[in-house]
Formats: sequence, structure tokens, C-alpha cells
Amino acid sequence: MDLIDSLISQDWLKTPRIIEAFRKIKRVDFLPEDLKDLAELDEALTIGHEQTISQPLVVVFMLELLQPEPGQKILDIGSGSGYTTALLAEIVGLKGKVIGMEIVPELAQFGIKNVDKYGFVQKGIVNIICADGSKGYEKEAPYDKILVSASFQDETEKLPRAWKKQLKIGGRIVTPIQNSIWLFTKKSENEFEKREYPGFIFVPLINK
Repeated sequence: MDLIDSLISQDWLKTPRIIEAFRKIKRVDFLPEDLKDLAELDEALTIGHEQTISQPLVVVFMLELLQPEPGQKILDIGSGSGYTTALLAEIVGLKGKVIGMEIVPELAQFGIKNVDKYGFVQKGIVNIICADGSKGYEKEAPYDKILVSASFQDETEKLPRAWKKQLKIGGRIVTPIQNSIWLFTKKSENEFEKREYPGFIFVPLINK
């Protein structure tokens, strides 16, 4: 049984459009050459610069919480190798848009190269920006969804005001805080519903 089928059989991977994206977008295309033979492992793998490509189970869990849909505009913070960016792009399709944000210049370039193996940059579905994701990206706001792939380490730290402001009412933010994944749903301009899912490990969010 391959990794995707295993995640389906364990009931992690459930939503048809998310399953289809995982079948089309191959993790091997987002790994450095010396790690390509490890693509089917359900583990986080280093991509250099003290950053990782997340464990597939964790990516699945976060996308199932996020519930991306065709035609949506999504902000992908900490886009790294471009894996989550490409998965999101496959789901939102030609009428949607994904803005990837990566603070490490070398990884931003690596991500652009990887994502465009699928033509997403060329088609205008994906734009990867080398900048501090904690400030969001005002130019393309508002967003239907925001996905964050690096963790706040300070438990007292609140969601950046920029993320809250740049999200549409009814939109979702999925982000790690310390060792939990959190789902924030924007109910009104100033009200967010939140749910915590503990027991995860992420690299820290880098900001300037």
C-alpha cells in the first residue's frame, strides 16, 4: 500500500478533492536530489536552511482542517519547498490563486522551481513572494483561507493582526502554535472561533 492509500485507509485523508490533489502532486518533486528516495516515508525531511518539508500526515491533517475549494484565494505562509503551495494550487484551479510566502531566499527560489514543474506559476495560479509571512501579503488580500507551516514558539503570542485583517469573514486560518495545530474561523470582523489539536512538532516561524 502506498503512502496516500495508507492515509486514506487510516481515515486521515477524507475529502475527494484533497485526495485527488495528493494523487496528482508528487512529494518527490519537492525534495532535494539526495532525499528523493525517501519521498514515500511518512516523516518530515530537511530541505536545508534549518527548514523541513512537513510529514505527509501533518499536511493532510492541516488541509482537511483548512478545506480549500476551487476558485478560492489562499495565502500559504512558510511555503518552503512549494509542496503545500502546489497541493493548494491543484485544488483551487485556474479560477483560484495561491500566494506562497517564504522568508529564506534560496528556499523561495527552490519552491518556485518545484511548483512550476506543474505549470502553476506559468499559468498564474501561484505567486511565491520572498518576504516575512507574519505580516501577511496585503496586496492580494482578502483571502478565503490562510495556511501556516511554521510554529509560533511563544504560547502568549496571538495571531498576527495582519492575518486576521486579511482574512474574509467566514474564512479559516490553520496554523501551528507551539506543539498544537489551531483552526481559527473568522465569524465577524472581530470574532474568531478557535479549536486546538495538540501533539505536533514544527520548525519555528522566522520573522524579521
